[in-house]
Amino acid sequence: MEHYDPEKPVDPKEWLALDENKRDYLAEQYHREKRIKMPDSRMHALIHVVVENQVALGDEIPAQKTLTRLMQEGLSRHDAIHAIGSVVARHIFDLLKHGPKDGDTNADYYHQLEQLTAEGWLNSFHEESEED
Repeated sequence: MEHYDPEKPVDPKEWLALDENKRDYLAEQYHREKRIKMPDSRMHALIHVVVENQVALGDEIPAQKTLTRLMQEGLSRHDAIHAIGSVVARHIFDLLKHGPKDGDTNADYYHQLEQLTAEGWLNSFHEESEED
């Protein structure tokens, strides 16, 4: 794999066969080539990689099912990656700030993925702007 495009599905075997640094590089390179500006391009690319890794795992976790559902609800694949990534980032933040709630640190994350909707994610931008 020489290029990454979040609008196109990646082959799970090919993606997971890549070195983690190569995945990071490809995600960063995509955004650089598209001249997409963001406050922290490295962190943005890492979140893309985390989500793509989870999607590539298939039915082991609900990321792939969530991605498909969000796209059926009208999000582009790239936006669906961002929506799932927002749940990933919030989950990591909560774990770092509060520690795990119980023995299974992923149960809450999986539940949040199952509750995630395109409308809810899009509305979260409106809610954030009202708070500012």
